[in-house]
Amino acid sequence: MVFNSLQYFLFLPGVFLLFYFTADRWRWLVLLLASVSFYAVLRVPYLLLALALVTVTTYFSGISLAKHEDSGRRKALFWGGVAANLLVLIGLKYLPFLTKNLNTLLSGLSWDFALPQSRILVSIGVSYYVFQAISYLTDIYLEIEKPEKHFGHFALYMSFFPKLLQGPIERAGDLLPQLREKFEFNYDNMRFGLLMFAWGLFKKVVVADRLALYVDHVYGDVHSYSGLPLIIATYIYAIQIYCDFSGYTDMALGTARIFNMRLTPNFNSPYLATSIADFWRRWHISFSRWILDYIFKPLQMQLRDRRSMGTALALVVTFLVSGIWHGAGWCFIVWGLLHGLYLAASVFYKPYQRKIHKKLGLERMMILTVWQRFLTFNLVCFSWIFFRTYNIKDSLNIVSHLFSGTSGTLAFFLAYGKVEIIVAICSLLIMLIVYLFTRDENNVTRFLNGPIYVRWSAYYSLVVAIILFGKHFAEKQFIYTQF
Repeated sequence: MVFNSLQYFLFLPGVFLLFYFTADRWRWLVLLLASVSFYAVLRVPYLLLALALVTVTTYFSGISLAKHEDSGRRKALFWGGVAANLLVLIGLKYLPFLTKNLNTLLSGLSWDFALPQSRILVSIGVSYYVFQAISYLTDIYLEIEKPEKHFGHFALYMSFFPKLLQGPIERAGDLLPQLREKFEFNYDNMRFGLLMFAWGLFKKVVVADRLALYVDHVYGDVHSYSGLPLIIATYIYAIQIYCDFSGYTDMALGTARIFNMRLTPNFNSPYLATSIADFWRRWHISFSRWILDYIFKPLQMQLRDRRSMGTALALVVTFLVSGIWHGAGWCFIVWGLLHGLYLAASVFYKPYQRKIHKKLGLERMMILTVWQRFLTFNLVCFSWIFFRTYNIKDSLNIVSHLFSGTSGTLAFFLAYGKVEIIVAICSLLIMLIVYLFTRDENNVTRFLNGPIYVRWSAYYSLVVAIILFGKHFAEKQFIYTQF
């Protein structure tokens, strides 16, 4: 079951009605059963087993950590819990990649031995709740949080269905207290949640899925194109993946708000970032916070004696892990490594940055911000090439042919009709207008409290746009579901 499906449109109201008419003491059970059902409907083998293993392991590890005061014992329990969760993730998602590359290495060494090949057993959602489990154990180990003793509340914290497949990766201190609060129907939360859900659905089915037609056409046959089609498809993919992922997040946040819960916002105009570091403060925020707090900062502390070199090395390692987290493939590793190198380079450039800007008289000029945004956006788009392609060979083919001729240009532009292009452009313009309007919270407040005919005209227009212009409605999966 996915958010852009008829199943979910029937599932959500049914869950809410059951939740609404259930006594407070049992509402957690309604949401937990709904979450398990939501996951089970995907009908992927081992899916529920993986979730159960991570949940049970993390719960009892957290309880055990709180019971022991001996530092050695606590450390062993902590690393044991982390290792157990990572083994679930590696065994279910990364084992095929590891065995394939080890066999290649053994073959290159002329060893007459090969490990048995396996297949990916589970990938949907596992990376998200494993990282959430590790953050939970870390916060208990560092005594930032106390362990949740109510197993039902903890299981719901791990599996709450709006954030199960693509996050956000929630911290215990943010979500667990909300699960214990008494529910009272809130009209504003209901209205805001439904509006947010509809807006996310618009971004997914009207914008992202329509743009996917262009991207899939080129990236599915990269050797037939060079020059302009590759450049355009790469820029379009940057917009597609943003609308797809942020659309999911809007729908997840909207769903949670209906139940009076607030999940972590995951996006903040990432393509307006003025540096790669700024981009990661705006893109997939819950994930970037996670790798900053649990990978980068500990590494930086370990390497602090090496000063700038230590910080740069910590950044490269952190984003290498980021690439591996996204998928078992060399393209994801290169993508993560690229971002690590971008950030490492900025560490050495930063001491000279202000001096150069001051010398050129650019410190307070708008052109500097425009240039920084332009450069950052293009660096991000370049890295998206490796994220989108199926293998390194295709990635390198695109990189080497970005500026070499324009083969396939006519076929690229003739592949789609005028209607497709007009709808895509109009949808992007609508997104831009909504973004400019919602930047000022006063505008949003005035709209929500404005005349009923204005509000409902906007609501109906949004729904009609989704129904009329949604492409491959309820057919195309969200991009980040695979992670």
